[in-house]
Amino acid sequence: MSVFNKTVIVTGAANGIGRGVATLYAQKGAKVVLADIDEKAGNTAVKAIQEQNGKACFIQTDVRSETDIRTLMATAKAQYGTIDILINNAGKGLFKPLNEVTLEEWEDVIHTNLRSVFLGSREAAKYMRENDQGGAIVNIASTRAIMSEPHSEGYAATKAGIVGLTHALAASLSEDRITVNAISPGWIETGDYSKLLPSDHEQHFSKRVGKPEDIARACLYLTDNDFVTGINLVVDGGMTRKMIYEE
Repeated sequence: MSVFNKTVIVTGAANGIGRGVATLYAQKGAKVVLADIDEKAGNTAVKAIQEQNGKACFIQTDVRSETDIRTLMATAKAQYGTIDILINNAGKGLFKPLNEVTLEEWEDVIHTNLRSVFLGSREAAKYMRENDQGGAIVNIASTRAIMSEPHSEGYAATKAGIVGLTHALAASLSEDRITVNAISPGWIETGDYSKLLPSDHEQHFSKRVGKPEDIARACLYLTDNDFVTGINLVVDGGMTRKMIYEE
């Protein structure tokens, strides 16, 4: 199941983890569709991939929109002939005191982070069913699906929902030879890595903070192995296995 010459759609691909994922797939010879609401950053990311002889295009997409998701899939199919892999990465945070969260903010984070995974998976699967080898979907969740700090209800709810949706989709799409898995990143630094403190790294069992390419490699593993489906792969430097007592 080499990803060479496969069509890979990555949502939220203009920056951060999504851009790192798209870049690695392109380096492995995949045809990558970068989907994001940020047109300027998306085109910049595509240009960088193409300068390294990678195959990539950008499709401006609001993942909250069913129409945009359908257009994304149809355009990708028309551009590259197949849809083989979908990385549902797009998302946003919501961290504020519970009594200050508006219904509009709650619904926005639900639609951006969780409903988008349902829409993307549903629409991509329609095309993956046409493939002889099926397809693969990876949903980016978070370690906040299983552990929390205060004032993170909206974000935690969406990420936990993604984990549950993942194993349900794995069951539903198994007859179509479509694997569905989740990745729960821990601290993945998408800014200036050199500005991190020694204490930032030392608190991890891995002795370093994560990078976007750590998640990208995890995506490659999950989409290049058709015996793995329905799992939530935690990629966090060991932090969720660290016992901490307050003194």
